[in-house]
Amino acid sequence: MTLGAQIAWDDTVLPFQLDRSDIRGRVARLDSVLDTVLAQHDYPALIESLVSDAVLLTTMIGQTLKLRWRLSLQIRGNGPARLIATDYFAPGSDGEPARIRAYASYDKERLDLGADPFSQIGEGYFAVIIDQGRDMTPYQGMTPISGGSLAACAETYFAQSEQLPTRFAIAHAASGRDTGPRRRGGGVMLQHLPKASPHVTGDASGENGLLAAGDMLHGDEAENWNRANMLLDTVDQDELLGPEVHPTDLLLRLFHEEAPRVFDAQPVSFGCTCSEEKVRNSLSIYSAKDIATMTTDAGVVTADCQFCGAHYILDPATLGFEATDERRD
Repeated sequence: MTLGAQIAWDDTVLPFQLDRSDIRGRVARLDSVLDTVLAQHDYPALIESLVSDAVLLTTMIGQTLKLRWRLSLQIRGNGPARLIATDYFAPGSDGEPARIRAYASYDKERLDLGADPFSQIGEGYFAVIIDQGRDMTPYQGMTPISGGSLAACAETYFAQSEQLPTRFAIAHAASGRDTGPRRRGGGVMLQHLPKASPHVTGDASGENGLLAAGDMLHGDEAENWNRANMLLDTVDQDELLGPEVHPTDLLLRLFHEEAPRVFDAQPVSFGCTCSEEKVRNSLSIYSAKDIATMTTDAGVVTADCQFCGAHYILDPATLGFEATDERRD
């Protein structure tokens, strides 16, 4: 297979269910989407790794939810990797791709480029924000940064906030294409199907007293969950990245005895929702005096999108609630 060509299962999320184990899941394969997200910025490899992890997690989590608008991840810490932020926008209608974007804020002077990427976050929190649109109050759930990886943080979030045993296996790497460095990413998500009232017994067994999957599953459910996780442990990076392995072939290789059943794949694309109108709306709360402090020596107000790098140049007379120029409308 020629790596320079788009592969049919790239930039998709494939939902599946393991009927024998009462487990649902997702297989994500990202190629041009991940490459486009990273191409918006000149990140060090360490930050690229964290952003790639977050994009893969967001893509699989977003596709799992009955989402009307947006799911966001925010990873904040007191280390040099201060913020990793992602947004997943649900498809507007059947057949349309979901859209994803991401960016990172970091202290270049404090980064230890030889360290494990996760260690550069430090202490902080992993937040999941679900916004179902206008006139709806966003939901936010948080868990401490722990577990040694962003995947582990996401697993802890689902255990703590949703009481859903969840497992992620993710990988990303340069593809080595002739056109220059390109990134591929892939992952598998397993999640025990939700119960009406999960039963938690005993003390939480996760790191720092947090819940883990084993705290919520017992008897046959625990045995099924453990078996599926042991099977997932056998996956290797090349299978996750998938340039040569179709997602359905991967599921059959891993879970053929668990009766895997697949559903329609969801396409994913890079997408940013920034616009000049939104910039103007965000500045509408400021007075003329405030706008004056934002005005450059060239007599304009500028704004940059942290996600896609779009650069906006605006006339200060058209901004704020005291705007005098008719173009404010």
